[in-house]
Amino acid sequence: MDRQQVIGMVMMLILLTVYFTFFAPDPPVEEPIVATTESAVQPSQVSADTTTTAFMPLADSVKDSQLKEKFGAFAAIASGKNNEVALENDDFKVAISTKGGFVSSVELKNYKTYDGKPLILLDEQSSKMNLSFGGQNRNLKLDDFYFKPSVTSKKVSGKDSVTVTLRASLSTGQYIEQAYTIYGKGYEIGYSLTTKGLDNYLSQEPVVLQWKNDVKRVESDLKDSRIRTTINYYTIAGETDELSATSEDLEEETISESIQWVAIKQKFFTAAIIANDGFSGAYVATKYAVADTTKVKEAMVSLTLPAERWKTSGLVGKLFFGPNEYNTLKDVAPEFSSNINLGWSILGWINKGFTIPVFHFLEGFMTNYGIIIIIIVILMRMILFPLNYKSYMSMAKMKVLKPEIDEIKAQYPDDMQKQQSETMALYQKVGINPLSGCIPMLLQMPILFAMFYFFPNAIELRQVSFLWAHDLSTYDSVLNLPFVIPFYGDHVSLFTLLMTASTILYTWSNSQMTTVQGPMKTLQYIMPITFLFFLNSYAAGLTYYYFVSNILSFGQQMLIRRFVDEDKIKLKLEENKKKNANKKKSSFQQRLDEAMKAGNASRKKK
Repeated sequence: MDRQQVIGMVMMLILLTVYFTFFAPDPPVEEPIVATTESAVQPSQVSADTTTTAFMPLADSVKDSQLKEKFGAFAAIASGKNNEVALENDDFKVAISTKGGFVSSVELKNYKTYDGKPLILLDEQSSKMNLSFGGQNRNLKLDDFYFKPSVTSKKVSGKDSVTVTLRASLSTGQYIEQAYTIYGKGYEIGYSLTTKGLDNYLSQEPVVLQWKNDVKRVESDLKDSRIRTTINYYTIAGETDELSATSEDLEEETISESIQWVAIKQKFFTAAIIANDGFSGAYVATKYAVADTTKVKEAMVSLTLPAERWKTSGLVGKLFFGPNEYNTLKDVAPEFSSNINLGWSILGWINKGFTIPVFHFLEGFMTNYGIIIIIIVILMRMILFPLNYKSYMSMAKMKVLKPEIDEIKAQYPDDMQKQQSETMALYQKVGINPLSGCIPMLLQMPILFAMFYFFPNAIELRQVSFLWAHDLSTYDSVLNLPFVIPFYGDHVSLFTLLMTASTILYTWSNSQMTTVQGPMKTLQYIMPITFLFFLNSYAAGLTYYYFVSNILSFGQQMLIRRFVDEDKIKLKLEENKKKNANKKKSSFQQRLDEAMKAGNASRKKK
């Protein structure tokens, strides 16, 4: 060992001797050891708890300070927990979020989606409502604030009703309150949004209610759903308008006049906001959600409420979430039934005054909608019988005159104007109006077009099957093609084929009674072929109606033909010819002759 090592060992021995002599602990005892162990743990725990507790007031203080800086006096309602208030009646379930206080989801209990799932009209993922307002030089939004509900859930039925309030209180006598009233039946929700004691906090800027809704897909035919989904609105002045439903581009409009209601309307369902005193202006927009097949369109609505009304009466009105059923919509608000496209002017009158009442009347006696459609066709045929009879009699007279008309054509083979002039003279002699056969047919056209609007929009036919059609509100496909035929589609509709065949049969039957020859005789078959392409993707209920109507019209025509004696018609025409032999030409015939002479003169000059 070297000198340093020896010194080191001596020093260690000295230190150990001193320690054990003066500082050695008492002999260990079992119980005190346990006590010592427990007490040894406690200081550590207390220290940790004390440290955590020491920091918590500081964290809360910082958070409160941040909320105060961001929201001012409204910081008192800017923290809380988001819960849902569940409301239910016989027809729907509604959830209201306590964060923001707006409707967060709606389920229509009596309807299903195309794939049999519960029909959720909107939910938190698809729909977002918010209200922006100015307060204490800040731009505030209700979605940042928490409301305390008067109840957490409520179910009503029959004639009962309930009003649920959600209140966000800054302090005693100072609050924002939303109230929802639901009734035992129906799809309307009474709604009010008011403030109290906040005049000194609220600015003079208008309030904006915003609603973004990604319209959920609930029908099988996505293409048809998209071209029937849009935003409708109604002005205080009494006018309705809408965005283009068929455009694939962004459709938007800024409305400067006051509007009473705005609706996001789908093919069979509507979600709407109605204000008793109206909104001072609005911005509405829709856009195709091309890449997402789970939603139909993206819709945006911004509604402006004057600041003065926000401070005083607030927003008072109602919400609507329900089906596009005429009797349901017509009582919601003025012109609210326009969310169903029943056709313009006289077409709408026919559907509202006849088709819908008869349809619902028959529903009370039977549930087979295929039979109901047949009965409606029969009623229509009975109403139109006088017109059909008159039209047929006119065609029968034309058929009797056909030999004489053929003689005129043979006499003037190269002079069309002379043929027309002589033919018109013949009509005058026998007392026939050449338009008498067309007018009855034209008078029937509004009814045919009215059905064109009624059946594709009739929610009564939604998901109703008949024969091979699983849903009369959309096309019936008996064959799905592996390719797309231009202007036709990728499927074959059997009702459309039957309608086309029956139309061709009816056209052929009529052609036997007319004097039409040449290209015109061929052209009359073009329309049925056109309808084959045009109506292939339309509602099966519509093409089924047209098919049944054609069959009954053909049968009606055959029945009339059996009771019409063409010999008597010919005898009557001969009597008219003798009676009118010396009769002057009518003013119409004179003008026609003058026009023909002028035309001949101009051609000779050339």
